[in-house]
Amino acid sequence: MLKFALAGNPNCGKTTLFNTLTGSTAHVGNWPGVTVDKREGIYKKLSVPVSIVDLPGIYSLSPYTPEEVISRNFIIDEKPDCVVNIVDATNLERNLYLTTQLMEIDVPIVVALNMMDVVKKSGDKLDAKKLESAIGVPVVEISALKEEGIQELMERAFRAAREKRAGKTVLEGSRLSHVINDVTIALRGKGVANPLFHAIKLTEGDELEVKDHPEEVAMVEEFKKQFSDDVFAGDFEAMVADERYKYISAHFSTAVVHAEKKEAFTKSDKADKVLTHRIWGIPIFLVILFAIFHLTFGADFLYLNTITGWFNGGAGFASDIDTGNEVLSAFVAVFYTADGISTPGAIVFNLMGFITDQLGGLIATGLENVGAAAWAQGLINDGIWAGLSGVLSFIPQILVLFLFISILEDSGYMARVAFILDRAFRKFGLSGRAFIPMIMGFGCSVPAAVNTRTLADEKERIMTNRVIPFFTCGAKAPILAAICGAIAAQYTGVNADLLVFALYVFGMAMAVVMVAFMRQTSMRGEVAPFIMELPAYHAPQFHNLMVHLWDKLKHYLKKAFTIIVASAIIIWFLSNFSWQWQMVEMDESILYDIGSFVCWLCTPMGFGVQWGEYAWVFVVAAVTGLIAKENVISTFFVLGNCLAGQALLDEGSMEGWQAVQFLVQQTGISWQGLIAFTVFNMLTIPCFAAAATVKAELPKGKFKFTVAFWLITSYLTSTAIYLVFTWWWTVFIVAALIALVVTYFVLRNKGKINLSRKNKNRPARE
Repeated sequence: MLKFALAGNPNCGKTTLFNTLTGSTAHVGNWPGVTVDKREGIYKKLSVPVSIVDLPGIYSLSPYTPEEVISRNFIIDEKPDCVVNIVDATNLERNLYLTTQLMEIDVPIVVALNMMDVVKKSGDKLDAKKLESAIGVPVVEISALKEEGIQELMERAFRAAREKRAGKTVLEGSRLSHVINDVTIALRGKGVANPLFHAIKLTEGDELEVKDHPEEVAMVEEFKKQFSDDVFAGDFEAMVADERYKYISAHFSTAVVHAEKKEAFTKSDKADKVLTHRIWGIPIFLVILFAIFHLTFGADFLYLNTITGWFNGGAGFASDIDTGNEVLSAFVAVFYTADGISTPGAIVFNLMGFITDQLGGLIATGLENVGAAAWAQGLINDGIWAGLSGVLSFIPQILVLFLFISILEDSGYMARVAFILDRAFRKFGLSGRAFIPMIMGFGCSVPAAVNTRTLADEKERIMTNRVIPFFTCGAKAPILAAICGAIAAQYTGVNADLLVFALYVFGMAMAVVMVAFMRQTSMRGEVAPFIMELPAYHAPQFHNLMVHLWDKLKHYLKKAFTIIVASAIIIWFLSNFSWQWQMVEMDESILYDIGSFVCWLCTPMGFGVQWGEYAWVFVVAAVTGLIAKENVISTFFVLGNCLAGQALLDEGSMEGWQAVQFLVQQTGISWQGLIAFTVFNMLTIPCFAAAATVKAELPKGKFKFTVAFWLITSYLTSTAIYLVFTWWWTVFIVAALIALVVTYFVLRNKGKINLSRKNKNRPARE
């Protein structure tokens, strides 16, 4: 089977083209570093199937980043039948730099001028035939997003793949050509594949080439001695780059005719003056983030009911509506409740809740009609369906959250957030590049951990992997929504979506604080420089958004019908059977014994033995959450239904916050304990899948310290929160301890404190 490699700069539309060709659903984000490893798919619209390989976005074939190493090694070592070089036609000169490097490899090449629809819309003109004549390789105009020119591109790539091609360089005839030709001839004589490419890289002093061809290094240095340059002071890498850009400017730029610009600043430039402002950039991001959480988890749309209540003596316009018809009233409640007009997130949550309630009722009635045994009814109703419905009910709300985040990604705004946060992150020991995998952690920690491969600095990569779980993923969102909703229902004056937002921000703040702590202790070092392209703002593409949401939906459904169902069954059995495998009351069950034993460890965190007979249910929920965070909600539903009894089941399944509220009433746990419980689940060991991914991305021997970091951080933070919120005066004790630790490390780093045994035992000088 023929193999085509897709290569191009970051943000050139490469992954979009890959999805179009293969029908895949690879994530498309409007920032560099989305693709961190090669991906493969099949194109089936030619006479024979063709394997398509999507390589990470790169600016050059020099090994400055992990992505560049992956792409370079694949093209050189794997020898694809054709390289399809995707070029952003709106930024031709910069993109063609990579093209000039690819042309030097003995491999067929086809250049795809992407985003030609944008070029034409701007009034610019680009002569593809003229460019093809100048480059000497096929050039095809396409629009990957609108699927224009795709068939022609693949047909020309197919024809090119059948012909051999020798590498050519734009450096021919330059002041460096003599040196390059001498090295090329020498390498060809030694039987080195792609001699021209390797000769140029050896001339540049490329690190990978020097390592792979040590015998040729001395020879190249002899050739270099014959060459003198006063401008670049012998920096051959800079000389090569200069010659490339000179050639591009002299030969390729003539293929582009730019339309006369009416304004010096584009719309993106004007927007960036506000959105990337040094002072207002971060506050604006936080406001946007709060708006997202309000529209996702809020019940009072834009706080209209609350605002009207300010002018009506506390009485808003919303009230319960009884239509006299049960089904109709339920549908009215989807869009309108006593809290106000429902937000988009509340609408889909209420709608899914109505559906799961009806299905739960049908399942319960069906089991009764067939005369199922009591234990079977309990297993299916209280175990399987209770756990499954608890997860399913939150899926639409989570998809709304992902939709908003995907809109920010696809529009180009998230790239700006990484840019503005670089200034803040750098003060704490991270570059803005680390924000990219962190923000992906809002969706799922697994791809976020994989994305840390783009971080060249090992210490920065380790720190980022350790704090990624602090960015609340989609599986943790239902925990926050349910607990914050229960607190708001239990205590007047508490706003649920504001509390959710505060916890999300707290997680981000903890990530920054712990990075700063690690930089002062085990991960001392300089912050890596951060350079990032800011793409132009554009309207999000409906197709990209739907692909992203479909991926998330498949992920959650897979977990719901595998891990969650299995966990719900296990929890039900353990909560209804004794060690002798006899069906008993919950307070005599296996789960009760396990929870009661672990309960003592959780007492300092506020959800332990201090809350009486059924306090252990929160302990069990936290433990099951280590497998998958969705299990926390599933456990609430299973144990809540088991504790509630038949009376409540007759009224229908509980919603997430109702399950938590019921457990609060049963256990007497305080709001302080609930907040500490939430924080513990936010900061502790993520799900098994995420933990396994982090282990794979960390250097050998670092994972066990990472697990200890998660456990210690979550335990101490939750304990501190519970103590401070319960007894306000303990804030002075906590502050004093933190100040003591900070002072110690500051003095140690300044050399004022040295407790090493070597120095202690060293005899004093006379």
